[in-house]
Amino acid sequence: MPLPDDIIAERKRVAARYLSGSGIEIGALDAPTPLPQDATARYVDYRTVAELSHQYPELDAKTFVPVSVVDDGEQLTKFGDASIDFLIANHMLEHCENPLGTLRAHLRKVKPGGWLYYAVPDMRCCFDKARPLTPFAHLVADEQDGGVASRRGHYLEWAMLVNGFGATPEGDENARINLEMGYSIHFHVWDANSWVEFLCAARTHLDRIFEIRHFELAGPEMISVLRRC
Repeated sequence: MPLPDDIIAERKRVAARYLSGSGIEIGALDAPTPLPQDATARYVDYRTVAELSHQYPELDAKTFVPVSVVDDGEQLTKFGDASIDFLIANHMLEHCENPLGTLRAHLRKVKPGGWLYYAVPDMRCCFDKARPLTPFAHLVADEQDGGVASRRGHYLEWAMLVNGFGATPEGDENARINLEMGYSIHFHVWDANSWVEFLCAARTHLDRIFEIRHFELAGPEMISVLRRC
């Protein structure tokens, strides 16, 4: 389903305020962030457009942005440190098993004074609404082992509370299948208050390497802009 016009317009307004120079957007698919005239972006995904069209058959592949760089968006190993002016990742961090590690990697890739632009879903406005909020201590533990210890629990919670199986053998089996295939789920969930708490705690945890320059609740998502110090 295409993004509503008001969401696109709000993303465009925020981007125009902060972004310029040369940057990247991760996982844009058919909804790239509209950029101001003095900003250009390369598009990064972990698969080619042809492969993405098979993964997302419900989307029209002809509307996908061209993938400039095939890379793991959580690590960005094909980009040098401090090599880009800005990074956009909309509706990505909730899919990361280790959001703190991803944030650390993203900060490393932008230049000092560069920008990270994130939009994440408000769990109250989507299929995550029955799930418990992710506490920061859980994310710190996930950073230690990359999320390995909590992986099965996330898939089980997804089966029970998103797929609606509850605490049943069918739920156990659904979690097992999704775990084995590495199905991309929302590993972590936030509402507006807990997302702000996450950003503030992450800033301290990462030795204040970034500033929180923008936050807003924009309908079903939260838009945040961080600046690398």
